[in-house]
Amino acid sequence: MTNEAEHAIEVKALTKRYGDFLAVNDVSFNVRTGGVFAFLGPNGAGKTTTVEIIETIRTPTSGKVSVLGMDVTKRKRDIVPRIGVLPQGFSSFDRLTVRETIQYYSRLFGCRNTNIDGLIELANLTDKSMDQFKNLSGGLKQRLGIAIALVNDPEVVFLDEPTTGLDPRARREVWKVLLGLKKNGKTVFLTTHYMEEAELLADTVAIISKGKIVAMGSPDELIERNANYLILTLKTVDETPLEIVQTMGFKPVHDNHENIMVRVEHTDDVRKILNAIKEVGASSLSLDVRKPNLEEVFLKLTGEALREGPAEGVPE
Repeated sequence: MTNEAEHAIEVKALTKRYGDFLAVNDVSFNVRTGGVFAFLGPNGAGKTTTVEIIETIRTPTSGKVSVLGMDVTKRKRDIVPRIGVLPQGFSSFDRLTVRETIQYYSRLFGCRNTNIDGLIELANLTDKSMDQFKNLSGGLKQRLGIAIALVNDPEVVFLDEPTTGLDPRARREVWKVLLGLKKNGKTVFLTTHYMEEAELLADTVAIISKGKIVAMGSPDELIERNANYLILTLKTVDETPLEIVQTMGFKPVHDNHENIMVRVEHTDDVRKILNAIKEVGASSLSLDVRKPNLEEVFLKLTGEALREGPAEGVPE
């Protein structure tokens, strides 16, 4: 298999400066053809600049970026017709229906053979095709935006925060559409503030912090490499279990629901804690033992949350 067929996007030693400010610092990664690539980073990390260079919107200071085997600085006219972009905060004309909106953008982009019905079906909008844009919910608007990003039947689709501001149900409906893109062989470049979204959808996750890639791999690989521990959560009626855990040398914390969370290295530690609580006649109403998730990996690697508002407390 050739390198071009294997990778839809190649980024090598990419650097971008704005005067004295180094926004992107020697970044390299590849995006496999037909996969979902999630790009995560806190505000100001260089994420947007990197994506806009790949989309041919900005030019790099140094390094090389190619999309579908073409250099973004030399072949923009060839690249643009073969990619689709859903910008953050997508909006359209209030009084156009779903079908009219897709037809409008198809004509605007000079697409003669757009499968309007196919896009409506892919976005799960068949029963909303005659509804005006202004009457659509936030989730339906985002699904329509994805359909519009596909009017030119692109090989690579860039989706910038496609589920921001949506309720959990609407977010999952959008996820179904994104999984449909993957099933249809599209390469999806996803930026998101939702770790659950990245864990569920992405084949590969890259985390950027302060202009540099700090980790990359599948969600499971990132968790295994960077968070090789367990989290014990206890729901209790008093502070006795907390005191016992502290006496044993662990550093428990309370989460947002006042449960006690304890970071342990081995399953034997869980057994020791539970036995110690039982020996003094105390008990817990419930307990849970789980591996860390991608959000906890992100916090460890970048030192900050990906989105506003604290995640549940994680013991160090």
